[in-house]
Amino acid sequence: MTTTNPYPMHATPSVMMTLEEVARCLRLHTSTIYRLARAGVIPGVKIGGQWRFNQERVDMWLAQQEAASATRRRP
Repeated sequence: MTTTNPYPMHATPSVMMTLEEVARCLRLHTSTIYRLARAGVIPGVKIGGQWRFNQERVDMWLAQQEAASATRRRP
């Protein structure tokens, strides 16, 4: 018996996080995450009036922010 992947675009399903979960992970206030999401600074999508964030994309965004910060600090 062959099983088909229920997630044809990805090998595994993406982990989606709420605004509160992202705020907790980044140790920021929820209003800061909300403001960054509305401005398009942090990757997120509004679904049914609630913000959702793909954990992998947030991790990539954070790595880019860290790299940019390190570059600016170099003399």
